[in-house]
Amino acid sequence: MSKPSIQVIAIGNAIVDVMAPCADELIGRFGMTRGGMTLVDTDRANELYAAMGPARDISGGSAANTLAGLAALGSTCAFIGQVADDQLGEVFAHDIRAGGIRFDTPVRAGDPPTARCLIFVTPDGQRTMNTFLGASQFLPADALDEAAIADAEVLYLEGYLWDPEEPRAAMRRAIAAARGAGRKVAFTLSDAFVIARHGDDFRSMIAAGEIDILFANHIELAALTGEDDFHAGIAALQDKVPLLVVTRSERGAVAVTGGELFEVPAEPVATVVDTTGAGDLFAAGFLHGHVGGRPVSECLTLGAICAAEIISHYGARPEADLMDLIKRRMG
Repeated sequence: MSKPSIQVIAIGNAIVDVMAPCADELIGRFGMTRGGMTLVDTDRANELYAAMGPARDISGGSAANTLAGLAALGSTCAFIGQVADDQLGEVFAHDIRAGGIRFDTPVRAGDPPTARCLIFVTPDGQRTMNTFLGASQFLPADALDEAAIADAEVLYLEGYLWDPEEPRAAMRRAIAAARGAGRKVAFTLSDAFVIARHGDDFRSMIAAGEIDILFANHIELAALTGEDDFHAGIAALQDKVPLLVVTRSERGAVAVTGGELFEVPAEPVATVVDTTGAGDLFAAGFLHGHVGGRPVSECLTLGAICAAEIISHYGARPEADLMDLIKRRMG
C-alpha cells in the first residue's frame, strides 16, 4: 500500500455560520431547542435571521471545522462538500482554501443557496443552532474525488450529512473507496437527532466493521447504545469499534482501544464564551495526534487543548496558534 499524500480527507456540510449573542428569553419566544441543533426550512431561516442582533459570518460545518483545526496544526487535509454558485459559496470556498485545505468540489448552479447555520449564543456560552442545509444536502456521488479518498490516510465523515439521501449515498460510496484502498474510516455521530433517524444505519456499519474510529459525546453514546449509564455505554461499544472516542463536556474525554481505556480531564478555561465547535476541534486535535503516530493518551490531550481554545471565543474556527498552545502545554 502506497504512503498517503493526504492525512485526512473529510466529507461534510459546507455551511457558513451566522452567529449572534442573544438573551435567554429569545430562545423561548421562538420555540428553539436550547443548546441543540434543529434543521429549518427557508421561511423559518428568514424568520430567525430577522430576529438576530448584529451577527458575524464565519465559515463552518462540523467536518470543515475539524479540518480547519487539523490544517492549523500542520496536517495535510482535503474537503468534499457542496456549495452553491453564490456569495456565501464564495466565502466558504475562500475560507477553506485560505486555511491550506484542498477543496475541489464543483459548485452547484441555481437554487437552493449555500447552507447557513443561524447560531444564537446565550450569556452562558451555550449555542442554539438552526441549520438551513441548502445546497450542501445535494452533494452527488459523482462529485467525489475517489482518487483523493484512496490517497488519504483517514476518511472522516460527518453524521449531520447522513440525513439527506444524496450525500448519504455519496458517503457510502466514499467508505467503499477508502476501505478498498486499505484506508481508515472515522465517523462522528454529530447529534442525538441524527441517531434517532439513522441509528440503525450506524449500528449496521459498526457491526460490519466499516468504521475504524468512532467519535461521540456522552449524549450520543447513550442514544446509540440505549444505555443511560456512561460506563455501560462504553462497554456496549468498545469491542465493536477499533477506536472509540467519547467526550464528556467539562468532565473531559475517554478513548478505548484494544480493551484499554484512556481518560483525560477537560483543559481549564477562564471563561466559556461559546461552545460551538468544541467537539469538532477536539476531533481535530485527536486526529492530528493519531495520524502523527502519537499514543492515544496524547491524542486525547491534544483534543482537549484544541477544544478549550475554541470555547474561549465566538466561532468554531481557531483564533489562537494551536501549535504554540500545544508546545506550551505539552513541551
